[in-house]
Amino acid sequence: MLKGFSLVELSIVLVILGLLTGGILGGQSLIRAAEMRAATTQFTQYHTATYTFRDKYFGLPGDLRNATSFWGIAAGATGSDDTCYAAVVTDDTCNGDGNGQISGQSNATGNNTLNERFRFWQHLALAGLVEGSYTGATNGGGGNMRLAGLNVPRGRMPNSLYQTFYVASTGSEYYAATVSHNVMNLSDSGGASGVLKPEEAWNLDTKIDDGKPGLGKFNSFLDTSSFGPNCSTNDTSSAEYDFSITAPNCRPLYQID
Repeated sequence: MLKGFSLVELSIVLVILGLLTGGILGGQSLIRAAEMRAATTQFTQYHTATYTFRDKYFGLPGDLRNATSFWGIAAGATGSDDTCYAAVVTDDTCNGDGNGQISGQSNATGNNTLNERFRFWQHLALAGLVEGSYTGATNGGGGNMRLAGLNVPRGRMPNSLYQTFYVASTGSEYYAATVSHNVMNLSDSGGASGVLKPEEAWNLDTKIDDGKPGLGKFNSFLDTSSFGPNCSTNDTSSAEYDFSITAPNCRPLYQID
């Protein structure tokens, strides 16, 4: 005679499977919530560090024109020219051009010779305002070579990083660009794709700013750009985060000046 499971036994198995599934999903939600809290903390921490640096040194990190007076000149560099492009150090640095823009100057090959977007993090670290140490250079890559933990900080989201750059109001690809700004961006490890779902970006925006992707200091890339499609409803100042989208398409930007 063949024997099978009784209804009671099957019910117990289904209950156990349900509990296990619920526990796994619940654990994932808790982990993501912790990552979101950490992202909020990092944005505000880096913003505060930037303002503290400016108040102490009378210039923006990365853009500071007399940085070598405080931390020395990088080996093989003269302080403020093409020799700074490839300088890879952690305890010496190069000067910025002091024009108020965290960017870089282009040489004949189009490289960012001053690497201000990478010197930004190095200057903050040398000033003791952020944890870690950063090379301030592209480490053999092109002008936009971002390497999490080496020349830019890692984000708390999986495979994410923070970067800074200057965006001009003319032709910019993010919402609140009626005025030019230096911004901090949270993106994937390649530096050009999203890491947050629209609901998550809204959550951060609400905690830090006003909950609007096109207003305030916490913004998003335009939906019409190649950098941030399908994150919010439109590309005007009245834009709203589109909660019907569940893909992590959002690349938030935080104005730091």
